[in-house]
Amino acid sequence: MNVDRLVFAIAGVFILASVLLSQLHSPHWLWFTAFVGLNMLQAAFSGFCPLALVLKRLGKSPGAAFR
Repeated sequence: MNVDRLVFAIAGVFILASVLLSQLHSPHWLWFTAFVGLNMLQAAFSGFCPLALVLKRLGKSPGAAFR
């Protein structure tokens, strides 16, 4: 998997996990969902994604979106 696909997969897991935790533990977990969503929105406009930088440093191949 390249960086782009990993970013989408990890973001999806974070969102689903935080929604599940908001139902099972505390509704405050929805703040984490909002954080992930806002980060995805800013990455769409700026092309900057902290997770993509980490994945590149770990040696994952770059994709088209985050270079």
